[in-house]
Amino acid sequence: METLQAGAPAPDFSLQDQEGKTVSLSDFHGKKLLLYFYPKAMTPGCTTQACGLRDINSELEALNTRVVGVSPDAPARLKRFEDKQQLNFTLLADEDHQLAEKFGVWGLKKFMGREFDGIHRISFLIDEKGQIAHVFNKFKTKEHADVVLDYLKQHP
Repeated sequence: METLQAGAPAPDFSLQDQEGKTVSLSDFHGKKLLLYFYPKAMTPGCTTQACGLRDINSELEALNTRVVGVSPDAPARLKRFEDKQQLNFTLLADEDHQLAEKFGVWGLKKFMGREFDGIHRISFLIDEKGQIAHVFNKFKTKEHADVVLDYLKQHP
C-alpha cells in the first residue's frame, strides 16, 4: 500500500453519494476538500469520527472546506448512517474500493488476530486546484475533527 502524499494531484473520481447522486472531484473546484476514508458506516470508531466532523462542519465551511467521507458501504447504508447521526456532509460509496486504491488507503489490515484487506483510516486535504495539500494519517478518531480544524486555522 503506497499512500498518496502532499503535492500529488488528487485522483479524479465520480461516485454515488448517500442520495444516489453522482459526485465528482470537479464539483469542489475552488474549494478545499477534506476527503476522509473510513472502514465502515455505523461502527463505533467511524461514528465518532463522523460526528466530530459534523459538529465542526460550519467552521470548516467558513474556512472554504467541504467534507466528504468515503467507505466501501452501499449508498443505502450511507443514507441510514447520515439519518441516524444527522450528518451534514456528503458520504460516498466506494463499493469496489477503486478510489481507496487510487489514494493508496486500501491494503492489509490486522484486527483481533485476523488479517484482511480493507480501508485504512486516512484523510486528505485537497486544495482549491485539486492538489493534495496535507495527509492526516496519525490521529485518534475522537480527535480527528480537532486535528483537521487546527491544521486549517494554521494553514489558511
